[in-house]
Amino acid sequence: MTGYDVDVLVAGAGPVGLTAAALLARSGVSVRLVDAAAAPATTSRALGSHARSLEIYDQLGILGEIAPHGTRINTFVMHRGGHPNRLDFDFGGLPTRFPYMFNVDQVIIERVLRGQGAAAGVAVEWNTGLESFRQDEDAVTAVLRRPDGTEETVRARYLWGCDGGHSTVRKTLGLPLTGEPAHTWLIADALVHTDVDIDGVHWLFARGGTLMLFPFPEPGKWRLLDTTGEGQPDDPEQIARQFSAKLSRALGRDTVVERPIWASKFTIQQRAVPAMRLGRCFVSGDAAHVHSPASGQGLNTGIQDAYNLAWKLAMVVHGHADATLLDTYDAERVPIGQALLASTGEVMDTIMVDKAGGTGGTGGTLPVTSSASSSGTCRDWPSPTPTAH
Repeated sequence: MTGYDVDVLVAGAGPVGLTAAALLARSGVSVRLVDAAAAPATTSRALGSHARSLEIYDQLGILGEIAPHGTRINTFVMHRGGHPNRLDFDFGGLPTRFPYMFNVDQVIIERVLRGQGAAAGVAVEWNTGLESFRQDEDAVTAVLRRPDGTEETVRARYLWGCDGGHSTVRKTLGLPLTGEPAHTWLIADALVHTDVDIDGVHWLFARGGTLMLFPFPEPGKWRLLDTTGEGQPDDPEQIARQFSAKLSRALGRDTVVERPIWASKFTIQQRAVPAMRLGRCFVSGDAAHVHSPASGQGLNTGIQDAYNLAWKLAMVVHGHADATLLDTYDAERVPIGQALLASTGEVMDTIMVDKAGGTGGTGGTLPVTSSASSSGTCRDWPSPTPTAH
């Protein structure tokens, strides 16, 4: 049996699946993009975009649509003793046109990527989940299921799992996410009445743990992180009071946090798969590696997974390369996922200090060059792991 309905079936319409589908379609590969969700997400998860991701957006021709909705992050600010120590980022050694960090809401990125895919002829099929699949030498036979119980059988030359941490593709392939759980953190997005600099990431010390503030482009909106994991996300008023009290103590002045737009408590998983390809099936993004969000690597690494594989699949589908080219995806990207466990773990342990110069039981070093200065260059802060493309 050698027939097939589509070249590539992509499961998962988050930023990774959207990037995969857009790149494939632009290369003339037939694609179906399915997602079990009823509609796109309306609340953000990822926020930071690194230089390599900005390069990919630029190459896709979408950076101009994304850039007006984001803001550059130029500095890291450590607050202690009521005084901010501003440590400017130094990306001067990076061979890139975008030597900076850039905060932009994941919702914006997904919206622009959906438009890019639609322009290339790929529309997201919402309410369409990947139920099961099997593969043979020639293709993958997948069963899609909709909420009303109807099913559809699709035969694709390749199946690409971009379906997140609970990936059906990964589980069906029997790929283990090896590693361990780490800390439980609380995060929330809210308007904050504060006078701290909006071009920086802020690190503050509160009793029993630490806090971090990440600016959104919208005036007054911040992402808040509490490493103690205290609080109930389903009680937004309590979350607002908790962050208000902790920030007021850490900053030494009254700080009011409004009712969160979104809040979540989660246990950080530091895990990665030993392989990202089995036969005609692939996994990318959170389906292949999950780790601390401390250095903002999740969305960025997933998009770079997609960029790495898409052109290779297109070459093979069009007969311009032998299928052995696809082996390089696994060879190149699996080590990246493993390296991320180490680098994000280092950043996470650095964050988990309960006071300047002390640790909260996890170790770590302070990301400063000189504890006596109020400004400087942030060179000792663990930097993002370079990712091959």
